[in-house]
Amino acid sequence: MGKRAVYPGMFDPVHNGHIDLIHRSLRIFDELIVAVVANPSKQPLFTVAERLEMIDEGIANLHTTKLRILAFDGLLIDLVSRERADCIVRGLRAVSDFEYEFQMALMNRKLRDTVETVFLMPHEKYTYISSRLIKEVASFGTSVAGLVPPVVEKRLAEKFPLK
Repeated sequence: MGKRAVYPGMFDPVHNGHIDLIHRSLRIFDELIVAVVANPSKQPLFTVAERLEMIDEGIANLHTTKLRILAFDGLLIDLVSRERADCIVRGLRAVSDFEYEFQMALMNRKLRDTVETVFLMPHEKYTYISSRLIKEVASFGTSVAGLVPPVVEKRLAEKFPLK
């Protein structure tokens, strides 16, 4: 068995920065599991099923057997154990992301010291993108073309009609 990694997130919605990290991770790991957090307390815009569908459609051009997409709730480290993964992949856009991600990585290491966390930076053209900003811009009826996969652009336009 090769190296298996889990890339967790809300992906509410998935954007091109996420897609970039999926591509980068697939170059590093033998298998990647994109794990959508089913955390209703964060009040996501899209359901878990919608987020899974948008990721699946957003990466449809990859044509790889090295990738799985699934939903989970509970502790990430429990999912990592169940999936027999070696690594957790997290994206860092800016220094402001680092403190939180570093704290989470240390906690995960404390809970299971055989799992590593790898931090990847997206392409610089995606460093300012976040799901929160995408939703905020779209909520004003502004196009998010080029920032998200076409399927996400379409679904956001259904929720927030373009001006």
